[in-house]
Amino acid sequence: MSGFESAIFESEAGRDQVRGWHRHFRERITAPLESRTLPTTVGETHVLVGGPVDAPPVVLLHGAMASSSQVLHELADLMAGHRVYAVDVIGQSVMSADVRLPVDDDSYGRWLVEVLEGLDLEAAHVVGVSWGGFVAQRLAILAPERVRKLVLLVPAGIVSGPMWAGFWKLGWPMMMYRKFPSEARRAKLFRHLLTTPDDPSWVPFLGDAFLAYRLDMRIPAVTKDGELDALAAPTLVLGAGADLSFPGAKMLRRVRELLPNAEVELLEGHRHCPATTDEFREWLARRIGGFRAETAEEVRPMARPVQPALR
Repeated sequence: MSGFESAIFESEAGRDQVRGWHRHFRERITAPLESRTLPTTVGETHVLVGGPVDAPPVVLLHGAMASSSQVLHELADLMAGHRVYAVDVIGQSVMSADVRLPVDDDSYGRWLVEVLEGLDLEAAHVVGVSWGGFVAQRLAILAPERVRKLVLLVPAGIVSGPMWAGFWKLGWPMMMYRKFPSEARRAKLFRHLLTTPDDPSWVPFLGDAFLAYRLDMRIPAVTKDGELDALAAPTLVLGAGADLSFPGAKMLRRVRELLPNAEVELLEGHRHCPATTDEFREWLARRIGGFRAETAEEVRPMARPVQPALR
């Protein structure tokens, strides 16, 4: 559209399309939800809230180009025993302000502190997925007292992946798909990114998102030695064995250096976007919700979660 300007979207039509996908995933969540918009010094931030009002609070942070409804859809079972606040990460969601923050300082940590204050949360369990994992680390570094429990799923900000393999298997297919979009090129890109490459909602959503967003190619700051030393919260990190972006085994070795007392687990056979099957969703919510919970149901170990055959 003529005159359209955006820091994160290519066009107004693309932004509208991504907003439609947010509604699509929200409509698939059967639990009651409340929508809130909070002011911060860098722009408005949207939050979806669900679960018992008096339950332990969980702050849920989604990955790049996603939104609160997508991550909450995958972890909806958390709302059975927690008050979940799914935050739309500023600069990475259509639902929050159209602003991108620096990724090499504490900007994301300061923004998330403001969000917690806006939600009247002195501290909370924090769950970060991919880019959201980077944001969660920035909070843990800046204000560790705000974190009661930290869970990171395939997080950015700990290790980087192999440069050439990442380019040929992800970077080049992404460039070709954006320049000449087709279902065949989309499938070639996603076969190295998605564990469930035929998901009827995630595949078309991500296909649209890769075209709608101005891709943010900045590399989030990697957590340095000593930066998490003040974090006393129990921490669980889940890496994916077939993750090209943040290789799981390499990541978990680094986590043991940063947080020797952290609990780590490798999801064998999973790519950067873990399985989106009902069985894996149920297992993941139980694994996260049961981690260090005093009254949690015992969580069944699942070294290799059930998933469809990879293509």
